Amino acid sequence: MTRRLLSGNEAIAEGAWEAGVRVGVGYPGTPSTETLESLVRHEDVHCEWSPNEKVALEVGLGAAMGGVRSLVTMKHVGVNVAADPLMSACNTGVNAGLVILAADDPSCYSSQNEQDSRFYAAFARIPCLDPADSAEALDFSRRAFEISERFDTPVMLHETMRIAHTRTMVEVDGTRADDAPRDYADNIGKFVMMPANAVRRRAVVDERTAELEAWAEDCGLNQVEMRDKGVGVICAGAVYQHVREALPEASTFKLGLTWPLPAQALAAFATSVDKCYVVEEASDYLSLRVRAMGIQLATPPAAPIPVAGELNPALVRASFGVEEPAHQPAAKDLPPRPPAFCPGCPHRLVYVELRRLKAVVTGDIGCYTLGAVAPYRAVHSVIDMGASLSMAHGMELAGVTERTGRPVVGVIGDSTFAHSGITSLLGTVYNGGVGTLCILDNRTTAMTGTQGNPVNGVTLTDSSHKIGPLDNPTGKALDLPVLLRALGVEDVAEVDAQDQKAIRAALKAAVANADQLSVIIFKSPCRLVDRRTKPAPQIKDCRKCGTCIQIGCPALGRAADGSAVIDPTLCVGCTQCQQACPFGCISPVAPKEA
Repeated sequence: MTRRLLSGNEAIAEGAWEAGVRVGVGYPGTPSTETLESLVRHEDVHCEWSPNEKVALEVGLGAAMGGVRSLVTMKHVGVNVAADPLMSACNTGVNAGLVILAADDPSCYSSQNEQDSRFYAAFARIPCLDPADSAEALDFSRRAFEISERFDTPVMLHETMRIAHTRTMVEVDGTRADDAPRDYADNIGKFVMMPANAVRRRAVVDERTAELEAWAEDCGLNQVEMRDKGVGVICAGAVYQHVREALPEASTFKLGLTWPLPAQALAAFATSVDKCYVVEEASDYLSLRVRAMGIQLATPPAAPIPVAGELNPALVRASFGVEEPAHQPAAKDLPPRPPAFCPGCPHRLVYVELRRLKAVVTGDIGCYTLGAVAPYRAVHSVIDMGASLSMAHGMELAGVTERTGRPVVGVIGDSTFAHSGITSLLGTVYNGGVGTLCILDNRTTAMTGTQGNPVNGVTLTDSSHKIGPLDNPTGKALDLPVLLRALGVEDVAEVDAQDQKAIRAALKAAVANADQLSVIIFKSPCRLVDRRTKPAPQIKDCRKCGTCIQIGCPALGRAADGSAVIDPTLCVGCTQCQQACPFGCISPVAPKEA
């Protein structure tokens, strides 16, 4: 045994490895991403990024059906994408263990919504485990595979951002279980979900559910801690830590298994305390189910638990009327730090030109969502992965351009296009749609940490994450122009995303072609994967017009007299400001003489 400081994601990866997992597959999405990035460090596990979560779960299910333990990772909105195979996998069951990591994001730190993935576990009737720290994350990850095989079912391992990214001490055994593949045998009645077989498998799921409900009562995953009997709190996951800090004297029922719930044990706990409460964040998952068992729940005496957002000890104290301990007050009047495109970001000039066009822009999930904020204010919808292209077609059907005089432009990133944009584009082509669509190909999946994707061909096992372009990927890179033409797009253009005049000309030409579908690929590597820099340019005789400031580069600012200034510590020498200046006041630094 060794003691290590691990994040929840690292601990889950370690637990899966110790359990003998042979296949790890997923789609990068905060807060789940680091799990596979940790697991891939073990040479005896095959790990890969899939184009999307649906594909990832299907790969994992195929591997489990084939006899090897498999881990599938995704964030909460990815569970939506994977819901189709999930709702059949719960019927088919598995052969070897199959564990699905679902990472939720209360307070939407890196997401477009809040949702509780445990509702999916209950909907699919698969066991759901909810670790409260990294030690439990490792233990539950390891045990989840045993539970999966014992009950012939996928198992959901649920975490929130606070568990995923917080580091706590863990006792690591470092011993790997026997990972010999289970025998594979044809079983059409079990794995072919045609209606007649599905009906029979439904009966199997009903029997399994009854077995799981009985097992839940003494499964060893839940923990009752009796202290003051005046207050009892039912909670799970990171919320347990907040309750213990805020209400140290309260008795707690810490749920490690959140589906199915142990009805008899919860009822016994509720009768052992004077008042029983459920504390949970951004959800009513637990309270709905506990009340449905006939258990009377009290309302916190001072204020209701917030219905939205991540909890913390201060919020729990406020709900229970507990005085906040003395602490150093937070600093006041700190300057705001709004998110912004990095210096040299290849998305910047595209949005500058879309702003100039006064286009109605249907956007998508990724860094380029920042096109919605100042100074661009050029993105008018962001819904889900791939929605930009479908919604642009919907805007066309609504006649928005004819009624407003503004062109409609869909904008999507390369990784998101591979994730869900291909079918969206296919729908537009199939139905004879027209308009302008832009693929911002920055050669990486930047928002979640520069992971590879099918467009750049960089696989999860690739070690090419280095300073400089990713010139030698190990995977097969998708040829976007070839694919677009194969889908039926006749007007395809490739444009350097760092060339403002070329961007302007391409957009102008595309929106002028009102009778055809035009797709522009704006291609230039993200600054996080191509960190080569040039000296900062110089500004002479600034006219103080502010045009360069309006491209929103963090390296640009104003002096006291209103003239533009460049911070050489931030500037990467991309020349975007030089291109934007209408008076030629910005020029490259002359090279030094030898």
